[in-house]
Amino acid sequence: MKTRRLVLCAVLTALALALSVLERALPLSLLVPLPGIKLGLANVVTLFALYALNPVCAAAILLLRCVLGSIFGGSVTSLLFSLAGGVLSFGVMALFRRFCALSVFGVSVLGAAAHSIGQVLCAAAVLGSPYVLGYLPPLLLVSIVCGLAIGALTGGVLRVLQPRLAALGPAERRSTV
Repeated sequence: MKTRRLVLCAVLTALALALSVLERALPLSLLVPLPGIKLGLANVVTLFALYALNPVCAAAILLLRCVLGSIFGGSVTSLLFSLAGGVLSFGVMALFRRFCALSVFGVSVLGAAAHSIGQVLCAAAVLGSPYVLGYLPPLLLVSIVCGLAIGALTGGVLRVLQPRLAALGPAERRSTV
């Protein structure tokens, strides 16, 4: 990995972690009365990395953010939920980014839905109860709205920053949109 790309991934990881910590302070549950609901601001960074860099960098950023986020302000359970949702979400986003002609909005919505599914399945496994699955339909509705918002933010960031990434050199430009 070239030094510039490594530094960019480190900065993006720090940004994702900061957004994750900031989001914990935002009481989105006051607007949407579902426990544990979040907009997913840190996913802007993962989605940006998926489009502007490559899947390996995006996966590394996601995994580091999940682990560091649970170290700085979470627990083992929050790490499990974060990884379950994050890994499933990333897999879906990477798959649809590569093989389907979806916009960043579509990829983001699918990623948000997959994140919710991953977390609910993890909760069902941890709690040993299928009743948690009843939480999924309203969570998926919120995921659509949040996925569209994150897609819009990521689209804006890509439009502004992607031309500036050309300075990274030809190897890095190959994987850009």
